[in-house]
Amino acid sequence: IFAHPSSHVDALVVAALRGAFEYQGQKCSAASRLYVPRSLWPAFRDRYVAEVDQIQMGPPTDFTNFFSAVIDRGAYDTIRGYIETAKADPNVEVLTGGSCDDSVGYYIEPTTLVTKNPSSITMCEEIFGPVLTIYVYEDEDLEATLKLCNETSPYALTGAVFGQDRYAIAHMTDVLRDAAGNF
Repeated sequence: IFAHPSSHVDALVVAALRGAFEYQGQKCSAASRLYVPRSLWPAFRDRYVAEVDQIQMGPPTDFTNFFSAVIDRGAYDTIRGYIETAKADPNVEVLTGGSCDDSVGYYIEPTTLVTKNPSSITMCEEIFGPVLTIYVYEDEDLEATLKLCNETSPYALTGAVFGQDRYAIAHMTDVLRDAAGNF
């Protein structure tokens, strides 16, 4: 997900949350990377964290739960490995989640990482789990960050742009048209 400074913060929060954490992030259209402009970051961060804190995690047989376990041990181990690698990186802050528990099922909390390095492993590789990595870019660096996004990963399956400025959306769509298979 690439957000323009004209983005509606509440819409972006919902899209990021549902995109990253529906089906525990184990879907081809899962959001794993988010580029947010610095001007929106404080409002986005506060609303996003408040929403993530409300996610109920537990068995899928309880329909009050939005979130359940990942599919199997292999997925659990792989996703946990990405989270542990990120935790060891001094350029990464764990904003939400980060804990894993396999005592009854393979539960991984909805995890949000904020990186200062747009080339960190979780910004470059598809995780297929409940992990969203956010890179906060300077508003004036929009063009350079679009280029960076376009060149960061050859594996983007699904992509989206957010904004309310129609000209900006058209431009961003043009620049990122080949950044994902389903855009």
